[in-house]
Amino acid sequence: MTTIFGIPTALLFGQLLLGIINGAFYATLSLGLAVIFGMMNIANFAHGALYMMGAVGAWFLLNTLGIGYWPALLLCPLIVGIVGVIIERFILRRVSHIDHLYGMLLTFGLALIIQGMFRFWFGASGLPYAIPAELNGGMNLGFMFLPYYRAWVVIASIAVCFATWFVIEKTRLGAHLRAATENPNLVQAFGINVPLMIMLVYGGGAALAAFAGVLAAPILQVSPTMGADILIVIFAVVVIGGLGSIKGAIIAGFSAGILEGLTKAFYPEASTTVVFVLMALVLLVKPTGLFGAKTQSASTSVALPALARETPFTRWVLFGAMAIGLALAPVFVYPAFLMKAMTYGLFACAFNLMAGYGKLVSFGHAMFLGTAGYVTAYTAKTLGFSPELAILAGTGCATLLGLVSGWLCTRSSGVYFAMISLALAQTIYFVALQLPQTGGEDGITSVPRGALFGLFDLGNPTTLYIFVLAVFLGGFLFLSGLIRSPFGQVLKAIRDHEPRAQSLGFSTERYKLAAFVISATLSGLAGSTKVIVTQIASLTDVHWTMSGEVILMTFLGGVGTLYGPVLGAFIVVAMQNYLAAFGAWVTIIQGGVFVLGILAFRRGIVGELISWLSSRERKKTTAPSLVSGKAAQSA
Repeated sequence: MTTIFGIPTALLFGQLLLGIINGAFYATLSLGLAVIFGMMNIANFAHGALYMMGAVGAWFLLNTLGIGYWPALLLCPLIVGIVGVIIERFILRRVSHIDHLYGMLLTFGLALIIQGMFRFWFGASGLPYAIPAELNGGMNLGFMFLPYYRAWVVIASIAVCFATWFVIEKTRLGAHLRAATENPNLVQAFGINVPLMIMLVYGGGAALAAFAGVLAAPILQVSPTMGADILIVIFAVVVIGGLGSIKGAIIAGFSAGILEGLTKAFYPEASTTVVFVLMALVLLVKPTGLFGAKTQSASTSVALPALARETPFTRWVLFGAMAIGLALAPVFVYPAFLMKAMTYGLFACAFNLMAGYGKLVSFGHAMFLGTAGYVTAYTAKTLGFSPELAILAGTGCATLLGLVSGWLCTRSSGVYFAMISLALAQTIYFVALQLPQTGGEDGITSVPRGALFGLFDLGNPTTLYIFVLAVFLGGFLFLSGLIRSPFGQVLKAIRDHEPRAQSLGFSTERYKLAAFVISATLSGLAGSTKVIVTQIASLTDVHWTMSGEVILMTFLGGVGTLYGPVLGAFIVVAMQNYLAAFGAWVTIIQGGVFVLGILAFRRGIVGELISWLSSRERKKTTAPSLVSGKAAQSA
């Protein structure tokens, strides 16, 4: 048997073929994502759901209507493309005039709704889809066996990629699209219907995702979660190639697939993380990716009004009311629910420091929560650390991780920042999945609570509750003081107008990095405390969906407000606890709440309340002046 670098030739070429096939999927999916971002400046989180719709649609056509693979290859992209057109026209267009991050968040909510609906209808388990009869079998190349269908997948993907590149780069339509990306108002002035172009571009991107889904159906198990599984890899591929770059998406897609295949041959354990390692290396050299040149466009964020009559006394009254309410709450509410909600509330407050006051929405904050949880669980259970030392170890590791990842992430902003943080977090997820110390899919269970400082037994429910309450209130007080400190004021100035802050002599990158590290530290504190409460560290806390949940908590309660994230955390945890019996409907409801919040009350519950109170204060202050003015005129 011939070998190359000690690897059997058949195995090496087999993995290389598998890498090329995966690269074909990556390139096709990345292409649609790049097209949508290039035109709309939106990182489309619904792309994985649209990909899944293509695969499930092909299965449905075959098993219900008897329509085979070849018609489905045309029908499914057409149907999903029409769905994409409807989504853009009636949902995404409503947030096109504000910060593009809201468009990204809106697509995240839509992805939850679509995935939940298909889980409810289709079920959670994967089902097979038959390879078309014309492509059964394969050919023996001597050094390996090449299945006909997999060869077809590669050929079809290359053809679609080339056709898309040609339309965008070499045709008049593509020229109009590129011009509309750079200056839509000018293009509109020449009589070109830019909104129609944007709508068709999103529909085209959705059709490309569905086309990839149909191609994948005979190879992969068709399931409602298949889009979520591959989406994060696709985001990493798009970041490597450069957000919005068609050429970058194609080259990075095939390169990532081939690199992944070769890694499986030489070091299989690293195959799930190699794409993210490649992304980190590329970003070290070029923060915008290999072929990325698109900068974050200026946009309008949602400004939160401040209460004119807010005084130190008012602030302490609000804090005291929250502290007393939480102290008395165990009399009426199950303490386990309250402790879980408080740890998530601290996590949401830490996230809010970045999103609300630094205008940097991280889709990877779960890596700090989960990493700290694993370190705390391992040191407490395996190394025998006391609870305070275990929590300190977990929080410290989250701080170090925040310093490293923050140095890489804060070089970018807006959607770039969100995507890079997401890809880095997924690297941590795969590391946690592979390390023997983390327990793999089982996690670390039966974590001992121990005695705090050797004096206070955390096995006692009352002592544990007091400890969690003290951690939450201490973290909240720290963040409250930090936001009102000179550091917090500079952070707000950077959020509102970074060039102006730079002109005043502030090193904005250092301030953002400091905020990132502080946010990571407090997220780690929340994760460590949560492990002591639940006595388990699992992959759930480090998965990217946890980052989505903290975003939902923060924006639902009110991003950029002090008490909004806390309220949002309690609402989301309550939904998870009391709606668990509804199964897949929980995901649909969460996605619906997310979409409704972005469309109807972007300030969040607390933000809208502040806005209402502020408007009342303005009316009260203007009414006396109007009365006095009329009296002076009559005199």
